[in-house]
Amino acid sequence: MRLSSQFVTQDIDGIQFLIALGDQKFKGVVRNNRTAAFIVNLLKEETTKERIISEMRKTFDAPEEMIAEDVDQVLHTLRSIDALEE
Repeated sequence: MRLSSQFVTQDIDGIQFLIALGDQKFKGVVRNNRTAAFIVNLLKEETTKERIISEMRKTFDAPEEMIAEDVDQVLHTLRSIDALEE
């Protein structure tokens, strides 16, 4: 899976924004928190949920179950706006 080519990111003052391009059902901007930004950055290249969780475990001091839940939540949100290519 990877971030759809119909979305780009822009960092402004340390905050990442996910911006929808083109003609699709979601037309807008998403303000990502630190966790979502980390996941979106990994999705700029082809990756898997397992790799995302592994990379997050290296960066964030949190139980694996909590990290997996966060990843599921962010992926669900990205799917709901058609921001993922799977």
